Formats: sequence, structure tokens, C-alpha cells
Amino acid sequence: MGIINLSLDSFSGDGIDSTEQAVLQAKRMISEGADILDIGGESTRPNSSPITVDQELQRVIPVLKRLSSEVSTPISIDTYKYEVAKQAVEAGASMINDIWGLKYDPRLAKLAAERAIPIILMSNQRDVSPEHKIIFPDIIATILENLRQSIKTALDSGIPRENIVIDPGLGFGKTTKQNLEILGRLDEMKLLGQPILLASSRKSFLSAVLNQPPEECVEGTLATTAIGIISGVDMVRVHDVKETVQVCKITDAITRGTQ
Repeated sequence: MGIINLSLDSFSGDGIDSTEQAVLQAKRMISEGADILDIGGESTRPNSSPITVDQELQRVIPVLKRLSSEVSTPISIDTYKYEVAKQAVEAGASMINDIWGLKYDPRLAKLAAERAIPIILMSNQRDVSPEHKIIFPDIIATILENLRQSIKTALDSGIPRENIVIDPGLGFGKTTKQNLEILGRLDEMKLLGQPILLASSRKSFLSAVLNQPPEECVEGTLATTAIGIISGVDMVRVHDVKETVQVCKITDAITRGTQ
């Protein structure tokens, strides 16, 4: 999953504010091997300022309309706002990526059910740990319970189980130590029986470990990608598609016998 970030207020240094540039980046990612594009208009970095629905729509809809008419690659809309998701799906998005796991607006579940599209449910601890300082007694148990609630909301809304993807939410309300623990225990996410998305690309915990700015943490991201695949994750959401594709192919060949 290649990231198309339509906010200049980006933690990863890859923000774009031009439809043309976004389309060119998307096509480059597809040529490099991206299977899905994930388009978002609002920054999710810590302490970022929220934007209005109208601002988010102005950023994402023109890009979605262009891409849906020019490429066949599936497109995910990265939003937790119902109206943005609704218009994005109408413009060509075929997946919803919700960083609040239906806790901000459960109507996203109804939308995904009605349109018969997949939804990614993330475990986000920022509501209780906005400064990334809470030491949860067992971070994996916290995430599993959080995701169980999200999955239940999705199922109760009519989303078939095969259309639900889970994301442990690296970086969202977790400390560096907790993020590293999650990566070391990713296989426990399989207890929920859903496909797993790993979104570690250029996250701040990598910067903390490597003492490098996010845009220079490519190799660190690739290490987490390999660990994730070995642990059983099914999708990876990344900024650096070309490098990640090579890691995916080799790790899959070793662990899953694919070539």
C-alpha cells in the first residue's frame, strides 16, 4: 500500500499540495509495485491541527477523480470522517482506512457495509495517551481489546468478516518502547482472525531509535517490514514502495515459499 499524503503538515516529509504531483506520485508507485494506494488529506502527526471536512474534501476528491479514471489500482481513503469517506467512495475509492477504528464515527461501518467495500480498523490510543506517555500494563492486550470492539461494531453494522482488516496502530498513543514491543509480538494479532496491516513507515519511534529524521528512516522501515511479514502481517503501508517491494518479495519467498 503506497501512501499519497495530501497534507504539507506531514511527519514524514512527503506532503503534496498539487493534484498533478499526487497523480504522478501515484503512477510512479504503481510502476514500482504498489498493489493499493492510500490517499489522505489530513495530517496524523502528533499535535497536528485538525482540518474541516470541506478542506479535506478539497484536497482528496480531485486526486481521487483523476486517479479513478486513469488507473485500475484499488484506492483507499484514509479518513475518519463520514462525509469525506462517502464522497471519496463516490469518487472512486474502494476501501476505507479509519485511524479511529469506528470510534470517532461509527457511520463509516454502515457506509462500508452498504458499498460492500473493505475497511481498515486501527487501534488508536491517542484519546487516553495524547502525549505518548501512558505505560499500559500490557500494550498487546490493550490493542486486542480495542480491536475486538471495533470488529464487533463492524460486524454488527453488516460488514462481512472478510472485509475487515486490522492495524495495531504503531505510533498512535504508544511510547517508543511500546511500539518496539508491538513489533516483537505481532504474531499475537493473529488471535483476532483478521488480515493485518502494518503501518510502520517513517514513524517517530524509528527516528528515536536511529536518531535520524523520518525521511532518513527507510532502512529502519524495511527492517520492520521484514519482521512484520515473518510475523504474519498481510499488508504493509509505506512511503518507499520500490525498496519495500524487494523486501516483501524476498521475505515472502523465504517464509511463504512464493516467488
